[in-house]
Amino acid sequence: MGQNPSHHGKTLDIGNVGISGEDLPPFEAGPIDLHKWFDSDAVETPRGERALELEIGSGKGTFLVNQAAACPQTDYIGIEYAKAYWRHAADRCRRHGLTNVRLVHTEAAYFVRNYVGDGVLRQVHVYFPDPWPKSRHHKRRLIQASFLRELHRVLEPTGAVRLATDHSGYFQWMLDHANEVSDLFEQEPFESPDAAGDGELVGTNFERKYRREGRPFHATVLRKRPA
Repeated sequence: MGQNPSHHGKTLDIGNVGISGEDLPPFEAGPIDLHKWFDSDAVETPRGERALELEIGSGKGTFLVNQAAACPQTDYIGIEYAKAYWRHAADRCRRHGLTNVRLVHTEAAYFVRNYVGDGVLRQVHVYFPDPWPKSRHHKRRLIQASFLRELHRVLEPTGAVRLATDHSGYFQWMLDHANEVSDLFEQEPFESPDAAGDGELVGTNFERKYRREGRPFHATVLRKRPA
């Protein structure tokens, strides 16, 4: 935590928002009590009673900045693998005074598998993940049946995975893999989160860039089936 190298001449300070993968405990220690990452004195509702949500691939933090401000009684954890983006997003959330955000520099599947306990997340947001369009790279795609099973484990009852992409081929891939775990999830229409502006699907940097390029968008919600 603390100050980091400059970005375009501006010193970035990740403060208490940014968490480096190097600061995580050994994965053998098991899941982390993620509620303890947040400042319990800054909110009215005790942390253990607050909803916890995860964004995978936070980029420059646009979604988290807007969503966390719109929903101050929910805690958000963002995961970003690109170190420069992670620093930028953490500094941005810190400057906005968002005490309900933590940003982790790590690999998403590794983090979920090793550090997130059973049934602790209300929602998981995955917006515009890398589509890895070449066939030989499809195995690198994040959304696969095996990972959806892992997300099912960490979601609370009736929790949801929210997916959005501009890549039609990847979207069909998402639907195909969701069908493989249809015993665990049911599909629902996508409704824009509070962070989205007028006419926006989600309100991320990538969406705004792709919208200017005239790309189509695809989205769905996978709702955890009742036990």
